[in-house]
Amino acid sequence: MPQWFLVILHTLVAILVLFVITKLLGKRQVSQLSLFEYITGITIGSLAAYIPLESRETWYLGVISLVVWTVVSLVIEYFQIKSKKIRDLVDGTGRVLIKNGKVLEDNLRKERVSMDELMSQLRSKGAFKVADVEFAVMENSGEINFLLTKENQPLTPKMLGLDVSPEKEPQSVVVDGQIQEKELAEAHRDQRWLHSELGKHGVELSNVFLAQVESNGRMHLDLYEDQLQADQPTDLNPLLAALETCQEEFKKQAANAQGKRSKQLYETGYAQLTKLVLDTQKQLKSKK
Repeated sequence: MPQWFLVILHTLVAILVLFVITKLLGKRQVSQLSLFEYITGITIGSLAAYIPLESRETWYLGVISLVVWTVVSLVIEYFQIKSKKIRDLVDGTGRVLIKNGKVLEDNLRKERVSMDELMSQLRSKGAFKVADVEFAVMENSGEINFLLTKENQPLTPKMLGLDVSPEKEPQSVVVDGQIQEKELAEAHRDQRWLHSELGKHGVELSNVFLAQVESNGRMHLDLYEDQLQADQPTDLNPLLAALETCQEEFKKQAANAQGKRSKQLYETGYAQLTKLVLDTQKQLKSKK
């Protein structure tokens, strides 16, 4: 058998075995690696590279070594799941680097992380001042995660005592000019509604690269011809219906609000929505 043919055959076997092993070891092997997973990845790669170029009759021993290493890895991962002590022994534990806005220099030295490296990772995630960080920990993977101090965290509806409805996943109802029936059904819409919406925007289905329906019922369009802009729908009735729904919701929340601050916020929102409803009604009347 020619040497070149053996190399091709061995390479195909190595690729197949490596693919099966990667599937067995799971997605963590291709995302954030722990220390043991890092060692496993290097070893398996080295063994897989040995197989195609081994011309002797014992080339299959590389495959056996791969299988043994995989079995050992799976056994260790099994015991890691079952025991926290083994998990900590194999993967290690996270270490606190910043606490109450103060850098813990001893822990930095233990992890062999310089102040420049720490600041670089903080900046990459939007924190430019150590004083803004309440707590920072170095994970097993080497990534640094942190929590901002209370006054530096983004304002959320929960902080204001507001109840909001859960956000639903946008549905891609048109992809590459093709209607996606499943996603259209998930959005509780049909083709008649879709063609009506496209008509309001003044575009043809064939020119739509992507159309997504958001949880509030609005549709976002991305056209093939980017220089063409989709017209804004002129029908104000859906907008008026949405505003009236929000108006009623704010009225209900204002009546049931617990606390003066929350009640005041809902009442202010209700007043603003009432004004928008009246303005929209006037625009509808002027078009008739």
